[in-house]
Amino acid sequence: SKNTNSSFSSFSRTFHPVAEMLDLPFLPFCAFLGALGSVCVASVAAWCQYWRGGFSWDGTARTFNWHPVLMVTGLVVLYGAAALVYRLPPAWSGPKFPWKVLHGVLALLAFILAVLGLVAVFRFHGAQGIPNIYSLHSWVGLATVLLFSCQWLAGFSAFLLPVAPAWLRALYKPIHVFFGSTILFLSVASCVSGINEKLFFSLKNGTMEYKLLPAEAVFANILGLLLVLFGILVLGALAKPSWKRPDSDSPDSRQVPTLSLWS
Repeated sequence: SKNTNSSFSSFSRTFHPVAEMLDLPFLPFCAFLGALGSVCVASVAAWCQYWRGGFSWDGTARTFNWHPVLMVTGLVVLYGAAALVYRLPPAWSGPKFPWKVLHGVLALLAFILAVLGLVAVFRFHGAQGIPNIYSLHSWVGLATVLLFSCQWLAGFSAFLLPVAPAWLRALYKPIHVFFGSTILFLSVASCVSGINEKLFFSLKNGTMEYKLLPAEAVFANILGLLLVLFGILVLGALAKPSWKRPDSDSPDSRQVPTLSLWS
């Protein structure tokens, strides 16, 4: 639609300066982004292991600790990796179908981890008698996962299965691109708000109060900033025209380069 295309143009203009600043070969940038994603996953795991007591599946707080680790790994890091599959130079030539499969598998793995993260928090709340879905963080997080499920199913049906006509793919692609970017934004927002919420709940007494910035608070705040940086860099990479797969003959390619499952 006209409004949707206008939104994509605005998005592209917003991230164009970022894309211009990324004036380096894609593979070194990709290696840096992969290292940053690994640091994010390792950091959230270290936070939960060192300060929050480790991991288990017994309904205690250690069960909850799976929630942030799985959400960061799935909704942010794996989702970002899936978005960048078509930017890999080997994907620029030859048949596109194998890359679609890889793209879809990475996205599906991200979704599975996100669902397991939800199971962990619901199990913990059930065992401890804590209400579910009452905070803004939980509303945004659940909406993100639900939107992700719709996005994956629609993308699978439209772009991977051979039943969708070309005109339908071209019509749906801008909507898919828009919601793909929205999901990444919501994923980072959910993770950052969840980190902040956990710190408020956990750091309450004496010298451990959050406002006094104990070591745990500093560590978790830095983790949140790293997640924000990861999301910005993924969006910046997707907005850089020279890193986009040269596929000008396809109607699916004549869109604003941004985050999209199956693009």
